[in-house]
Amino acid sequence: MLLDARTVCSFADYFVICSGETERQLRAIYNEIEHTLKREGVLPHHHEDTINSGWLLLDYRDVIVHIFATPEREYYQLDKLWSKANLVLRIQ
Repeated sequence: MLLDARTVCSFADYFVICSGETERQLRAIYNEIEHTLKREGVLPHHHEDTINSGWLLLDYRDVIVHIFATPEREYYQLDKLWSKANLVLRIQ
């Protein structure tokens, strides 16, 4: 899910919220985003990559990527928290 958060958030323009079913999927999503953007010269401002937490984060200042395990995504409900942000893209 890609949310345009500019109207509801002062610290980022966009949120990417996605999830994986296994630790291997979470790590693969995280690594692919990081490596692809790094090839383009885009480095994260901050990152949290403790796989055991079930929530990985890549902060590119204007874009923040949240990668969740399914139970953590359901628990934290960022989709609901940022529901006033404009939905740009949803892939299921």
